[in-house]
Amino acid sequence: MDSELTFKSGLKDVLPTTFGYIGIGLAFGIVGKTSGLSILAILLMSLMVYAGSLQFVIAGMLAANSPILGIVFAGFLINLRFMLMSTSMAQYFKKESLLQNILLGSLLTDETFALGMNKINYTDRKLNPVWLHTANIVSYLVWAAASVAGGLIGNLIPDPNRLGVDFALVAMFIGLLYLQVISDRSKKLSLQLSVILFVLVAFYISLMFMSSNFAILLVTVLGCLFGMVLERWK
Repeated sequence: MDSELTFKSGLKDVLPTTFGYIGIGLAFGIVGKTSGLSILAILLMSLMVYAGSLQFVIAGMLAANSPILGIVFAGFLINLRFMLMSTSMAQYFKKESLLQNILLGSLLTDETFALGMNKINYTDRKLNPVWLHTANIVSYLVWAAASVAGGLIGNLIPDPNRLGVDFALVAMFIGLLYLQVISDRSKKLSLQLSVILFVLVAFYISLMFMSSNFAILLVTVLGCLFGMVLERWK
């Protein structure tokens, strides 16, 4: 990464993360096809829903003939975390119009959010619409294309998990976390590692008492509070 916030820089920064989109997009297309979805339905879901884990859930629920209200409620719970991410990202676009913020937030994903949080370490904690739009739109198009490609070959690969593509996004997030830790010089390494350890332990314990979606929201808030307290205490 560098300090530029241009279209070219956004394209260069987002390209490594697109490999994760390709792997999981292919997996979703395969799952969608084996669940009975048409190629058109797979494409429309990727364009209109555009939520990786949720799309897998929707495909499974549709195959099980789940009620529409149940699918909508599941989508609300799974994507509730985007409220936290959008709120956090919005502080870098206070001078932009409401429409601009809506457009930026509409295509924000876990990956582009993490990418943005890493980018501010190189730009004096600044972002602009051009850079984020580039990252968002490239990710959006790659995801849709990969989903369709997966749908086209869906009948040829009955079990995508055997290929390890289900681990692609996890591996990508590990890489993004590593880049965040080594590039953020505004926080001590010991502080960052302490927060990471706290989040891992808290998430593991939370899974014993609640669903993973609620656990993610709870631990995100607790991790932020823990980091704030630890930073002030030290």
